[in-house]
Amino acid sequence: MSAKIKSVKALEILDSRGNPTVRTFVALDNGITASASVPSGASTGENEAVELRDQDQKRYNGKGVLKAVANVNNVIGSKIMDMDPSRQAEIDRLMIELDGTPNKGKLGANAILSVSMAVARAASVTSGLSLYSYLGGPGAVRIPMPMMNILNGGAHAENSIDFQEYMIVPIGAATFAEALRYASETFHTLKGILNKKGYATGVGDEGGFSPDLKSNAEACEVILDAIEAAGYTPGVDISIAIDPAASSFFENGHYNLSKSGQGKKTSAEMTELYKTWVEKYPIISIEDGLDENDWDGFREQTAVLGDKIQIVGDDIYVTNTKFIVRGIQEKTSNAVLIKLNQIGTITETIDAIHMCRNAGWNFVISHRSGETEDPFIADFAVAMGGGQLKTGSICRSERIAKYNRLLEIEAQLGKAAIFENPLG
Repeated sequence: MSAKIKSVKALEILDSRGNPTVRTFVALDNGITASASVPSGASTGENEAVELRDQDQKRYNGKGVLKAVANVNNVIGSKIMDMDPSRQAEIDRLMIELDGTPNKGKLGANAILSVSMAVARAASVTSGLSLYSYLGGPGAVRIPMPMMNILNGGAHAENSIDFQEYMIVPIGAATFAEALRYASETFHTLKGILNKKGYATGVGDEGGFSPDLKSNAEACEVILDAIEAAGYTPGVDISIAIDPAASSFFENGHYNLSKSGQGKKTSAEMTELYKTWVEKYPIISIEDGLDENDWDGFREQTAVLGDKIQIVGDDIYVTNTKFIVRGIQEKTSNAVLIKLNQIGTITETIDAIHMCRNAGWNFVISHRSGETEDPFIADFAVAMGGGQLKTGSICRSERIAKYNRLLEIEAQLGKAAIFENPLG
């Protein structure tokens, strides 16, 4: 006899930036209770599913989520009562229909996703399987390559860097545990280099350092110095990935590199800048190098660089199959960033991943800048088998929780675990 949902209860908690978010508990009639917490983004696409906030300036500067919590407790909970938690797609579709809007603006994607994730976790416990095995089946054995943010700029840091994320990718490591060690050693070496240069070593939202460097390119230079000083070979042991988050500095038809004082650039000039960087530095992936509405620019960038590196679309797609199918048809990129809270349910997220797979595109499972200690995406990345994960730097406990969970999964899988360079 299958288990049934007995109660659904949400709670307002805080994310890694100290802002409210939603945690939901799902209890089953077999005595099992599972919970899940929803992250929040700072650099968000305009077509993302709606994160419902209270807008009550007397609480948390208007960022409270009591309305979303109430929607879980008073609306969603009663509708999914007595349902089998293993019927994930059915439950997700019911919540989508219950909301009835194209962007989940009525109930809130934060409310809906918290339930979707908690239901999956409850079903996995009931099945006696780890979450990654439950969601991915017996073939879920691939541990993702981490793309670790070690320098922050843009919307994630108060400094002189226009581009949001500079990441290291330990492509030469034989195991995830080794990859984590490569990254940790490079991260701490970078701190020493920044100190010697007289730069601040405070960290941004995702745990990367946020110094006032002289230029956007200097970020690549100091990272190269750190890789070599840590004893590794750039482009062989460790490569670089960047996420400029270009929508954040796109103004009136131009890319305004005002933080670094590099002036305004056209779409073509930005692509030429990236081409120069790819030739000079061991960059293997560029995410959101252009504005989310610059479809023509993205297509040109992919035509110029797509046979050399991974071109990832995030804000342009927002994990939505409607936009991904257009991207595939127009050859806008060759990879998609996947964020559960951009679309709002596990089922829709998996649909987006299936679309990428069918097109022969890469996909990267990603965290958000406002995270929680919930390691759900670590299991989800293994379940989906795409081989890539963005979940921040090698510091801050809400990021480390995901990395530590992947260490556990790799240990559980033993010799069955697969860890390889997805861009090799």
